[in-house]
Amino acid sequence: MQLDLFQDNNPDALVANLNPQQRQAVEYRGKALLIVAGAGSGKTRVLTHRIAHFLAAKELWPSQILAITFTNKAASEMRDRVESLIGASSEGMWIKTFHSACLQILRREADRLGYDSNFTVYDTSDSRALLKRLLREAGAEDADIKPQQAAAIISNAKNELKDAEDFARNADRSNPKERIVAEVFQGYERELKRNNAFDFDDLISETVHLLRAHPEVRGRYQKRFRHILVDEYQDTNHAQYALIRELTRPMPDEYAIFDDRTGEQIPPAELTVVGDSDQSIYAFRGADIRNITEFERDFPGAQTILLEQNYRSTQNILSGANAVISQNPYRKAKNLWTDAGSGELISVFTGYDERNEAAYVVDQIKQLHTQGTNYRDMAVLYRTNALTPSLEAELKTQRIPYAVIGGLKFFERKEIKDALAYLSIISNARNDEAARRVLNIPARGVGEKTELKIAQFARENDLPFRMALARVGELGLGPKLTATIEEFAQMLSELEALSAAEGPAEVLKLLLTRSGYRASLEGSRDPQDEARIENLDALLGQLYQWQAVNPEGTLSDYLAEVTLAAAADEIEDESGTISLMTLHTAKGLEYHTVFLIGLEQGTLPHIRSFDEPGGLQEERRLMYVGMTRAKQKLYITNALQRTLFGNTSSFVPSSFLNDIPQELCEQVGQERRALRESNYQAPRTSWQGALNTVAAVRDNKDLTLEVGDRVQHDTFGTGKVIAVSGTPPKQTAEVRFESGPTKRLLVKMAPIVKL
Repeated sequence: MQLDLFQDNNPDALVANLNPQQRQAVEYRGKALLIVAGAGSGKTRVLTHRIAHFLAAKELWPSQILAITFTNKAASEMRDRVESLIGASSEGMWIKTFHSACLQILRREADRLGYDSNFTVYDTSDSRALLKRLLREAGAEDADIKPQQAAAIISNAKNELKDAEDFARNADRSNPKERIVAEVFQGYERELKRNNAFDFDDLISETVHLLRAHPEVRGRYQKRFRHILVDEYQDTNHAQYALIRELTRPMPDEYAIFDDRTGEQIPPAELTVVGDSDQSIYAFRGADIRNITEFERDFPGAQTILLEQNYRSTQNILSGANAVISQNPYRKAKNLWTDAGSGELISVFTGYDERNEAAYVVDQIKQLHTQGTNYRDMAVLYRTNALTPSLEAELKTQRIPYAVIGGLKFFERKEIKDALAYLSIISNARNDEAARRVLNIPARGVGEKTELKIAQFARENDLPFRMALARVGELGLGPKLTATIEEFAQMLSELEALSAAEGPAEVLKLLLTRSGYRASLEGSRDPQDEARIENLDALLGQLYQWQAVNPEGTLSDYLAEVTLAAAADEIEDESGTISLMTLHTAKGLEYHTVFLIGLEQGTLPHIRSFDEPGGLQEERRLMYVGMTRAKQKLYITNALQRTLFGNTSSFVPSSFLNDIPQELCEQVGQERRALRESNYQAPRTSWQGALNTVAAVRDNKDLTLEVGDRVQHDTFGTGKVIAVSGTPPKQTAEVRFESGPTKRLLVKMAPIVKL
């Protein structure tokens, strides 16, 4: 079908500046396409040009395209790029995250699932608050189950498309933890339904259940979306994979869909996925690497195109990263290359301890800044947050500005959560958790016992908590307390009425005054409350901006959009600061200079990976992701001794360093010289010499030590165990060596033999 749109757009012009592989990916036409996009290979450019090419070639309407990403930031960037290519004709396309696309579907189809369309979306803290209450009611204290543990178990189940009944059927009733979690899971689902609420995981899993239970609904969306594009496909979990399958698999004959104009049967939608199995690092979130490695099995006849030309890093960095990742089995072989030149060698530093390592990193940062590199163009990456204290202390001492990405985000702050809870209970009267959160905020003299009485009354009378507040006079609480709660309930009703006539910003502005929240903060002597007022004003300003962009937007629309804001989207432009972040957070980012710290065996690769199937492969992918964040300069550092959680242990450099060819690296910090007068000195041990000890690191498997045991260490010689703590595989032993030093060793990894 030819479309009479985009007359001014020339498809050939769209591909004129692409490399051959990018052009092939943009122009390919077929049922299924896998674009294996190496780090820095221009995958977003290819995706946006492919969308624009469909439209410029008059093959699809904008409304027939569904493009799915993982973050709001990525979706916004993709939308902007498409519009820059083809103009306003991109309007009508769905360029959304998995969660926002499913949210829009559920808003339209909520009644089929027994929900009102103004349902609330619970974020992580909302879910945990509900689970905390349910666990307390279930007597979980004896089973030692924390809300975050229950939340993780329930989330994993939902991502596997298992509901509470499925979980209960398979639970081991003889296991107290499983029995309690099964009961809490069922109660959690009941409370969500009662509160007219979904949690994050429900947005996708319930959409899949909807499409499976109602083929006519699936047919309607299949008829609309004729081409589906998915970014970062290697990060999809089972529920996300199932969603894509439902939107692209053939319809049963009795629900076949037909073209309104020609009467011909419409085939399944075509599919383009972009990803890189070498950058699959979210297994802990449920990501299944098989979704991309087995794509050609799932979609027979699919075309695969490799994007290997890198536009970010120098060749030395790429060659080092290629060498590391090439050690992973079962991967689609590819070799990143660039025409940007070899660049500088990779600098590898081995410090005596973490303070020595931190001093070196900060010295290099100071030198680079003096030479003209902006702080914002440098980043320090690490496997775990536990590695940052010494580095942060050194940065503070040297007065170097830095930001730890992944700290407490704006929408996670208490005062913001309070304000959003107020807005939520105004938008959705059945949101019990929101009502209970703000009942005594600011303090109204309503204690926990009173709250529990109201909650019990609500359950006995099958009422939402907010509706029970209006009948509090039936509880015999005393005239003053009753009047206070009735006044609170009346205020909520008036604000709800206001929300039907005024925008969300006006509602927020009035509720902060009517509730007494602003006045309570203004009258406080706590200096933090001044910052809380500023944050609430910032929220109000942000809401006015949202209202200007979304003049028809409702309060429930705003709340859903805020709830879906992912942590990765909240990385602000820290223009004048060094960025510190975990390797998982760094995915998708790039910096002129990258410091990859803590490259020790047991840190990266992490000790947990030694006993997990595929664990070492995932750790190697993390290393690969970290290396390929660097554009011009890469530093890799490690420490021979590190104090973590109060224990000082000896370490050897990561085995991953063995994978990097020596000719790509320069060994730095080998001579005994002061990094600064106030600091530790680098030891007289070469990086390669220290690295050679990696070969001596054993998997000591089930070895355990007791006080009094004698051991032989490859470096320190014979010693006697004077203290032990923990159990395998995390048992540590304090050993006094005859050569002089006393060391704390990780028994599973240490190069020791029990004598």
